[in-house]
Parts: sequence; structure tokens; C-alpha cells
Amino acid sequence: MLKYLIEKEFKVIMRNKFLPKLILVYPVVMMLLMPWAANLDIKDIKVAVVDNDRSPLSMELVNKINSSTYFIVEKYAVSYKEAKEMIQNNEVDLILEIPENYEKDQIRENSAKVNISVNAVNGTRGAMGGAYLSNIISEFFSQKSGSGQAALIDVATQTRYNPTMDYKKFMVPALMTMLLTMLCGFLPALNIVSEKEAGTIEQINVTPIPKFTFILSKLIPYWIIGFIVLTIVIILAKIIYGVSPVGSLAIFYLLASVFVLVVSGLGLVISNYSNTMQQAMFVMFFFMLVMIMMAGLFTPIDSMPGWAQVISGFNPMRYFIEIMRMLYLKGSGLADLTRQVAALLLFAFTFNLWAIISYKKKN
Repeated sequence: MLKYLIEKEFKVIMRNKFLPKLILVYPVVMMLLMPWAANLDIKDIKVAVVDNDRSPLSMELVNKINSSTYFIVEKYAVSYKEAKEMIQNNEVDLILEIPENYEKDQIRENSAKVNISVNAVNGTRGAMGGAYLSNIISEFFSQKSGSGQAALIDVATQTRYNPTMDYKKFMVPALMTMLLTMLCGFLPALNIVSEKEAGTIEQINVTPIPKFTFILSKLIPYWIIGFIVLTIVIILAKIIYGVSPVGSLAIFYLLASVFVLVVSGLGLVISNYSNTMQQAMFVMFFFMLVMIMMAGLFTPIDSMPGWAQVISGFNPMRYFIEIMRMLYLKGSGLADLTRQVAALLLFAFTFNLWAIISYKKKN
């Protein structure tokens, strides 16, 4: 009986002119565009300079800033008021104000001050831009004040797991998680409710099919679709970005199958409680948005407030993103992923049991 129900689900999917195209095109487009667009590396920050000193040393500082790959000296303002108008009009991101007697203070007192004003409308760009500029100025001060003196400490920095600090290697595993969540969560959420609207669910309800078998027949097709999508994005990540998992591919697929059961189970729960496709879409979109924003995809979980970190503990996407990054970048094994695997298994059991119980079969 289960075989024929699964066959029915695949026939319904294939008869839909839109779904097969979505399943194939959506992951391809996401993998081609998102790793380039979803990049938190801040570059080409526009700076307005107010040089009240106009000395060789102040010009050297400005040249050092302009030679950085992060900054572009966009304007030389006559006064701070003029530069402030530029930042209000979004013409520049930062203002660097060099005071009078900057060179004298640097040479005579071995200290000098400069003022940095940040356009914080884009908080990330402003904060990181201000930090980058402060580091460059501090380095410049150290070079000028410490000439001829031997360094007491020699610090060598080694970046592990992502030596080139390529942000795409950090984003690609997370985007794979988002793709699986969107496809294997949204489609099951629309499945049962679409049968409710079409009236075909009544034909199933009058049959002796157990609820467990019915829900399982809804899960298995999307489990297979999840594997197809995952294979596509793994190949694209390798060909386009040169990113492949350092860890075991078998473990990768095994844990991905558990995560697909989690999001598919969540989709079926939402579908059971929804009466229309529009209602199911809005509810699923609400959960997807919360899950994505609180999964550590764009913002580190450790940087969130305490209450947000507690809520993120109930987010299955968080654990799978951690698994993906650990497998892709660190090559971790199952022994290193016990906490994440236990959480996903608990979510999979809870959501799918809930889907079976909440399905109302009328005889």
C-alpha cells in the first residue's frame, strides 16, 4: 500500500508543470548568486577627509588609507560641516578629521588624535568600516612612533580551516541548509492542504490506510527530493567555488537525511492545521524567517542577547548549519557532532509524531 501512495505522490509532483522546474532551477540560481551577494566582507568604503593640518605627515596618512583595499578617499572637504552634509546625503560612509598641529604633536609628543565619524544607517558597514580605519591609523602611528625600536613581541597569526578567509567557503554550507529548508519544508506544507482544497483528501480518508502510512508516504518523496537537491548543490559548490566537504560524504548525507525529515515533518504539521494554501504559506514563511535569522547564518549566535540564544536552542536549522560548517571546513566526525545529531533526532521524532497525531482522519 505504501508503494502505491508514494507512486501517487510522485505522479502528482510530475503532473505539476511548475514544481519540477522549481526543484531544479531554485537551487542552481541560489548557488550561482547568493555566495557572491551574501558576503559580509566590507570593501570600497567611501571616506571624506577633513585635513586641517595639511602637512606631509597628514598627507602620508591619507595616502595609506587610500591605498588600502577597503577604503576609497571620495572627497577632501574644506570643513567638518561640509563633510557632515556628505554623510547625511549618503555620499560617504566615514569622515576622517585630522586636527591642526597633527604633525607637531606626532613628532614632539609622540602622540596625536584624529576624529572618525561613522554613518551607522548601515550598522554592519559602519561598525566594521570604523574598526578597519582605526586599525590602519593605529598601525600608522606605531610605525611612526616606534621607528628604530626593536619589537618586543613577534605575533604570528594562523587562520585555521579557512586560511584565505574566503567568505564563500563560510556561506556555501549555510546556503545548502537554507535550500533544504525552503524546498523540503515549504513543499510538504502545501501538500496536504492542497488536497484539502481539491477535495481529494476525502478519498484518502474513507480508505483503511493508517495515519502512519499516510504521513510516511508524504515524507519519503521529499526525502528523495532533498537528496537530489543536495547532490546538485554539492556538485555546483565544487565546480564553481572549489568548495567540497573535508569530512566524510557518507556522514554528510546521513545527517542531511535526518534534517530533511525534520523540516518535512514541520511542514506536514503546519499543513495539518491549515485550511488553505495561503494560510499554510504565511505560517511556513513566518517560521522560515525566524529560523533563518536565528540560526547563525548571518549573525553569530554568541553575539545574540541571552534570551535570543535560548530561543535559538529550539531552532533545528542552527544545529544543521553547525554540522555543515564542521563537516565542510573542519572535517569533523560523528563523535564531534553528538550534540547536534541528538538535537536533530529529537526534532525529527517530535515533528513527525506530531504530524501523525494531528492528522485528522475521518471515517
